[in-house]
Amino acid sequence: MVILVILGGVLLLALIFGPQLWIRHVLSRAQADRPDLPGTGADLARHLLDEAGLRSVRVEETPDGDHYDPEARIVRLTPPHYAGRSIAAVAVATHEVAHAVQHDRGEPGFRRRQALVQVVAPVFRIAQIVMATIPLLAIVIHSPAFIALQLAAIVALLSLRVAIHAVTLPVELDASFGKALPVLEQGGYLRAEDMPEARRVLRAAAFTYVAAALVTLLDVLRWFRR
Repeated sequence: MVILVILGGVLLLALIFGPQLWIRHVLSRAQADRPDLPGTGADLARHLLDEAGLRSVRVEETPDGDHYDPEARIVRLTPPHYAGRSIAAVAVATHEVAHAVQHDRGEPGFRRRQALVQVVAPVFRIAQIVMATIPLLAIVIHSPAFIALQLAAIVALLSLRVAIHAVTLPVELDASFGKALPVLEQGGYLRAEDMPEARRVLRAAAFTYVAAALVTLLDVLRWFRR
């Protein structure tokens, strides 16, 4: 029985952390400096935005993860992808520009994603507030049923966050393979022998949010255990 529990725990940790480790491995392999490339990730993002008629969309460096901010209309790239000349920089920059294109075109999937994101932010803040109040309320209100209700609410709120990220996966896949990959294949931004690596990076970029959401399951399990 103990062995089964240990194996179950190992499998669960592999499910939660496996995708994150895979994404980091893919990106690290593709971040080797390539002086033969004509520009940095930021240069390519600016070029692609201009080509798409999105000159008002800015490109900025950020430490907080590669993403497109639809509210500010900014493509934000982490330092290795902003200033780097690598296959990873090229692929990630093209992926994030693809989100700007989705936004500009008003594509239904992107609009649904934005509506869901606006729901997730306050929901997650509510979950954090509920988490913070549990110890105090446990002292004031000596009711196991009330504490159980709080825990159930936390699990539901955090699970909703995981589910929403999974629902937005088609938008990420479209950005990588419906838009970014054809641009890289047809634009000649990479050599033919670089394309398999670029596809792996685009796949990793598409699954980044799902991988991050899986880590949220740890919060769910931790509070459930408590």
